[in-house]
Amino acid sequence: QVQLVESGGGLVQAGDSLRLSCAASGRTFSGDDMGWFRQVPGKEREFVAAIRWNGAIVYSDSAKGRFTISRDNAKNTVYLQMNSLKPADTAVYYCAGHSITGWGNTQYRYWGQGTQVTVSS
Repeated sequence: QVQLVESGGGLVQAGDSLRLSCAASGRTFSGDDMGWFRQVPGKEREFVAAIRWNGAIVYSDSAKGRFTISRDNAKNTVYLQMNSLKPADTAVYYCAGHSITGWGNTQYRYWGQGTQVTVSS
């Protein structure tokens, strides 16, 4: 059974940093594109960042310059380092694996259960 498990969320103050992790199990994702998305209740899911199997990276405008996506294929894990957090970053953050069409802000086959990030002002 393929699973993506996010961790690292929490309650922080504006300006703080968090590092989210997404640990994959059940298969290797070293040859797959991986992504991070976030969602606020009542709003559509929003693309945050993605990393290709070859290391290419793309960010949303809101993440650019503050967030860093990375992967450790030996650990089958993807990370999202988030710096200079703002209250507007408050959301449930989801990890996604194996893009179906294209890459980046697209559909993915596998999804984690999400981890809550709350940024207080």
